[in-house]
Amino acid sequence: MSNWLLYVVTVLVWGTTWIAIEFQIGDVAPEVSVFYRYLFAAVLLFGWCLVRNLQLRFNLRAHSRFVLLGLLLFSVNYIVTYHAQLHITSALTAIVFSTMLWMNIINARLFFGTRIDKRTITGSILGIAGIMFLFLPEVENLSLADATLYGTGLAFLGALIASLGNMVSQGAQKDGLPIVQSNAWGMFYGAVLTGSIAFGQGKDFFFDWTAEYAISLVYLTIFGSIIAFGSYLTLLGRIGAGKAGYAMVMFPVVAIVISIVLEEITLTGQIIAGVSLVLLGNV
Repeated sequence: MSNWLLYVVTVLVWGTTWIAIEFQIGDVAPEVSVFYRYLFAAVLLFGWCLVRNLQLRFNLRAHSRFVLLGLLLFSVNYIVTYHAQLHITSALTAIVFSTMLWMNIINARLFFGTRIDKRTITGSILGIAGIMFLFLPEVENLSLADATLYGTGLAFLGALIASLGNMVSQGAQKDGLPIVQSNAWGMFYGAVLTGSIAFGQGKDFFFDWTAEYAISLVYLTIFGSIIAFGSYLTLLGRIGAGKAGYAMVMFPVVAIVISIVLEEITLTGQIIAGVSLVLLGNV
């Protein structure tokens, strides 16, 4: 699959997952929802590997990578992010997560010595400025209440953890570990870790059989986890964390477009300016 198609798939899918996550927050504990999501995703990926006769046996060093990948990318960062959305809006979460672009650029420099070029910096500044324009009303009405600050801090922590997970995946790919199998094992270990955390906290492992919860879980499992992560991490391995991370700036634009279509939000000059800046930064 070409890089541009991987990018489009990643942006379109992750641009809609914030809506699905809203349906996951409710009676089921966030830890349990994340556990279900990645357990089901791991089972499906392992099934795909068996059907395709892909290698699933790896040495201990590879499994240590998979455990770390699961911890950072498929477990703790999602637990933290789900908890963040209990305290702040999905729009504010999207703004905070867009800073993962800068985190990726800095971490790639620290871990792999990747050169930071002016074009990447300029694009990232334009992109995040565009995100601020898009969600300016959210920023202007931002409360400094403890709950908001706590939720924002959690969102930043989730973005940082996810960025470190990106570095683990990039390093694993540099060492020749295949993406599909790495994701299968990573999601499995992530589910085990999340389930252990939930069990240790005494969370109730019940399933919400409402259509909203079940359908959103299926969407997050298949599209938000298997397809989007497969596309994004493949892209990350090909073009680097800094450029691939621009997807984190693009998918809030998709969320805004969906809101305009479905929720009849008025298309304002502010929205046009924000989208234009994001697209300009992507050139």
